[in-house]
Amino acid sequence: MTDPTDKLTPLARNILKRDALGAYSRLVVPPQTGNPNALADLQAITDANSLCATFVTNPGEAKAMLAGLWLWHDYLDESHHIAQELHTPSGSFWHAIVHRREGDFGNSKYWYAKAAGHPMFPVLNVQANAIINSQPADKSLLRLNFDGWNNDAFVDLIEQVHDQPADPRHRVAIALQQLEWRLLFDHCARTAQG
Repeated sequence: MTDPTDKLTPLARNILKRDALGAYSRLVVPPQTGNPNALADLQAITDANSLCATFVTNPGEAKAMLAGLWLWHDYLDESHHIAQELHTPSGSFWHAIVHRREGDFGNSKYWYAKAAGHPMFPVLNVQANAIINSQPADKSLLRLNFDGWNNDAFVDLIEQVHDQPADPRHRVAIALQQLEWRLLFDHCARTAQG
């Protein structure tokens, strides 16, 4: 029996489970390095609505979910193609993440600014507190959520630590990146289905 509150189809859940322990664990992704174990399932999606367990009332948010799934498995070009076609706050949010993960930090900040006012930023701010506050005081971490979530500070942090795995902030950045993805994907799934 399926959970009636589950907003995802078995197809979407299976894609998320592919190599779940290693997925979305790099801050900057080299070109053409997506997870080959997920490629066939991702390519089989012909309609983003097939990711949703109930009737889709907002097809744009369903497409945003698809952009997120490609991104989850490090297929930046495919995610970018979808996100740039979505002229919505969620599309801009995914677009910002794609550029950040490809190392185009300035362009990422531009797209985060286009996503300003997205309802997930306050949620991210609150939930990120648990991750940030468990760390020793550090200005680059404190900037992240001083007076609300600061996307530019997050991009700056990733720019500083993406190639420094020994830096303790690297692990924090990965945890925040995964939180950001999960919150945005969940928002898109709920909004797609009313």
